[in-house]
Amino acid sequence: MKNLTELSRQKKSLLCVGLDSDLRRIPAFLHSYDDPIYEFNKRIIEATAEFAIAYKPNLAFYEALGPKGWETLRKTLEVMPRDVFTIADAKRGDIGNTSRMYAEAFFETFGFDSVTVAPYMGRDSVTPFLEFPGKTVFLLALTSNEGAADFQWTGTEGQPLYQTVVEKSQAWAKEYPGELGYVVGATRPQYLAEIRAMAPENWFLVPGVGAQGGSLEEVMAHGRNPQGGLLINASRSIIYASDGEDFADKAREEARGFCW
Repeated sequence: MKNLTELSRQKKSLLCVGLDSDLRRIPAFLHSYDDPIYEFNKRIIEATAEFAIAYKPNLAFYEALGPKGWETLRKTLEVMPRDVFTIADAKRGDIGNTSRMYAEAFFETFGFDSVTVAPYMGRDSVTPFLEFPGKTVFLLALTSNEGAADFQWTGTEGQPLYQTVVEKSQAWAKEYPGELGYVVGATRPQYLAEIRAMAPENWFLVPGVGAQGGSLEEVMAHGRNPQGGLLINASRSIIYASDGEDFADKAREEARGFCW
């Protein structure tokens, strides 16, 4: 894993900017460009790079554009600063060889530092991603969406599923060279301290601050560890801070608010 602790100390930030870039929401004037999403992303990255330690493209927004979307994603990765941490927000997870192919796609073909993975299919859907030294897997543990309660809070023998995910995956990770992290939503900060106690050394990717209403202060209080340990993701509140020609300047102002 890149030295996120040192980068965080340099920038006085734990900010991850989510690039959920939607043609229907970007400023209208960008549609005159040959690749509007790339132009939007490039300007957002240039405006926020002073404060962000990570960027997280949401793959759905690029896959929806077909082959051109994949090319846009490749070009977006090329304009990111070399020191930042990159996350493929793909939420993949399938058995054996299929997971291995997903891992190769994101870690080798695109060169991402990390990928989000769904653990529902169990050990053999997760461990192929952990076979890559220097790469990180962010396992969905406790997410910020309303439907999280349907499964993540239920379980057997008094233990909710999200606790089982953290407990079992900690054991899996010891056998592999890759790094393990967890996706833990900001909208339920009271659970951050609980999961931090279960996984004291792991980095958490924390969505839900900003547009979804999560509190930056509560996330920092409940989830931070001595190494930093948090990638606090903000997407819509930063990238769509304005729909005018000043969108990059407004994004920069929003990103600055995540620094101390």
